[in-house]
Amino acid sequence: MPHSQTSAPRDGLLKGRLARGASPWLLPTVATAALSLARARKSGRWAAVAVPTTALAAGMLWFFRDPEREITQGRVISPADGVVQSIMPWKDGRTRVAIFMSPLNVHVNRAPLAGTVTSVEHIPGGFVPAFNKESENNERVVWHFDTELGDIEMIQIAGAVARRIVPYVPQGTKVEQGERIGLIRFGSRVDIYLPEGVEVDVEVGQVTTAGVTRIDRD
Repeated sequence: MPHSQTSAPRDGLLKGRLARGASPWLLPTVATAALSLARARKSGRWAAVAVPTTALAAGMLWFFRDPEREITQGRVISPADGVVQSIMPWKDGRTRVAIFMSPLNVHVNRAPLAGTVTSVEHIPGGFVPAFNKESENNERVVWHFDTELGDIEMIQIAGAVARRIVPYVPQGTKVEQGERIGLIRFGSRVDIYLPEGVEVDVEVGQVTTAGVTRIDRD
């Protein structure tokens, strides 16, 4: 059965920060909202513009939140906030755990284990919805980590809206478990492949929290 620690904490801007890589989307939106609010005092037309632009700016601030987390102790922890979409045995003995991230989730991804980043490969592709099976051919970044469990593969997959994946660390970097390693803008998916012999301790439909939910079993 899944551990009780898998429930998501309350995330908010007051206890966190904004995600790195948010500026190209966030700054123009906030600037437009600020301008429309300033001019709304003198113009009814600008008042009509101020409502949607302010709402959009607030939504962007919420989307790009990056809360602090108390990292769970365990061999493999979730790299993403979201819902477990599928758990699939692979031909080579590994098990793939796919986590779907909606636009309401925090979209900063974290290292599932401590280790060294041995590869960060960007692969161009399409932009079908991340919950679609064909999303495996979407724009993606493939990570490999050298860890105490051997090579761990993790894939960040862009969704229908997400058009950019922003890695935070380059190849050769040593990362701590739960360390921030990248951002996917808007709806997306993260896959992690557990090595042969490592049992899964989450189930399809379960909510995961990056850095908090343990996804393997002792």
